[in-house]
Amino acid sequence: MVDPGTVAYQPFMRMKLSVIICCYNEIATIQDVIARTQAVDLGNGWTREIIVVDNFSTDGTRELLQKIDDPEIKVIYHERNMGKGMSIRTGINNITGDYLIIQDADKEYDPAEHPKFCRKVEETGATAVYGSRILGGDVKYEYAHAYLGVRVWTFVTNLLFGSKLTDVGTGTKMVKADVAKSLHLTLTGFNLEFELTNKVLLSGYEIVEVPINYDPRTYAEGKKITIADGFKIIMTMLRDRLKLSPTLKKTVNTAVNNSQTVTN
Repeated sequence: MVDPGTVAYQPFMRMKLSVIICCYNEIATIQDVIARTQAVDLGNGWTREIIVVDNFSTDGTRELLQKIDDPEIKVIYHERNMGKGMSIRTGINNITGDYLIIQDADKEYDPAEHPKFCRKVEETGATAVYGSRILGGDVKYEYAHAYLGVRVWTFVTNLLFGSKLTDVGTGTKMVKADVAKSLHLTLTGFNLEFELTNKVLLSGYEIVEVPINYDPRTYAEGKKITIADGFKIIMTMLRDRLKLSPTLKKTVNTAVNNSQTVTN
């Protein structure tokens, strides 16, 4: 598939990566994830900003984030719980980078792997780069239904959208910022991440993959996605394939009103 409008990376070009970290009640891990993200050297020519979106945490995460005073980090607070999908949309709406990457606030995915995504952009000029736990070769899941769900979602995505992905359920996704902002994203739950994938593909862009590691957590440790979310994801794929939701915004710069406060 041709990746329209993509310009191959030039070594002298400076690129900015916007890391979107969505969190809800992640007091045990959020500080470490932010620290790990900041510690990563993205490589020559890359700069970074970190956008943390707190989805109305009630376990002390919010108060912890309020203590941050760092020019590289912007913290956005939802005034009510609006879902992970809305947190991602809030992040997209506030980024200033050339590319965005979604980084979970738990420790299932390691920020140290972000340079892999940057190198893939440099090598291919890709519009979207996804981390694949399958290509990583060390597939670890705490629950059989989680593994089977990812396999079903990946099969259906490839069938409906003509892609050749190995892991559509991955949490680490890197997308060119102007493309992400152009998409008509409507959902607020976990299925927003699949709507993002669907509409990237429907726009004619190819998604390339890089192998990543994965350290799954249990529901007792805070895992939130459920079997019910899995059915919503399949319905989202069908909705988008049938074009029941527009792929592109009528006005690219339309802002999402999230009733939020922002601090730097």
